[in-house]
Amino acid sequence: LSGVVRSVKETLSSQFVENCKGVVQRLTLQEHKMVWNRTTHLWNDYEKIIHQRTNTTPFDLVPQEEGTGVTVRVMKPLDAAELSLETVYEKFHPSIQSFTDVIGHYISGERPKGIQETEQMLKVVTALTGVGELVLDNTTIKLQPPKQGMPYYLSSVDFNTLLQKQESNVRFWKILTVVFGFATCAVLFFILQKQYRHHRERRHLKQMQDEFRQAQDRLMREMNAEGGETLKNACVICLSNTKSCVFLECGHVCSCNECYWALPEPKRCPICRQAISRVVPLYNS
Repeated sequence: LSGVVRSVKETLSSQFVENCKGVVQRLTLQEHKMVWNRTTHLWNDYEKIIHQRTNTTPFDLVPQEEGTGVTVRVMKPLDAAELSLETVYEKFHPSIQSFTDVIGHYISGERPKGIQETEQMLKVVTALTGVGELVLDNTTIKLQPPKQGMPYYLSSVDFNTLLQKQESNVRFWKILTVVFGFATCAVLFFILQKQYRHHRERRHLKQMQDEFRQAQDRLMREMNAEGGETLKNACVICLSNTKSCVFLECGHVCSCNECYWALPEPKRCPICRQAISRVVPLYNS
């Protein structure tokens, strides 16, 4: 519903502006200072509300044309999500600093700029658009915050403008949700792909280890069948030369010197696939 503000009882008078009447008055003292950022090495503006007081008086929304429609009592105006208050007075009081104060501020990393004094009011005869829950209390129609937890608005713009603003906010959050959804899916796909790659590498390593074990078993069976003693110390790669290298840090003795130098870079142990940091010659006595 739409209407103009009319006070039920006495109106509130501005403390600084003559003949300025309203039904909601908010007085604010805000501190302004510069704070040194140790990360960026820059002075940043910092604002802090040091005192705020809000006064209200009961008011109605009445039709803009006299004698038509009914009046609606506005309940709990401070609970409105968008309460349109007009700034009627604003003054900045700069801080007075001596030379020693300036030095102290540079040492402490905080440099005060001053205090800003502001008065905001919801004036009488201001046109308002109210969105909330209408209830009938005896003969009084009241506009109050919805009990279902839905938003409550008291705005100076018309209903269509307020509706378009809310729709634009909804579109913004929808777009933000879609963007974050795509980003989450991309990160999840990257993690799954990385896990799959690690799983495939582990499976390939296990397959190679099984093949080496099978080759060793086959070699042992051939040794037992032929009764030869020369194959006991044979290189597991060429199966012809004698093992002559100790791979560190794994400690495996499985290769001859020629096959070690033929291994691709980075050199890895053919048994356990661990990186070879150094090689120690093996001497059989």
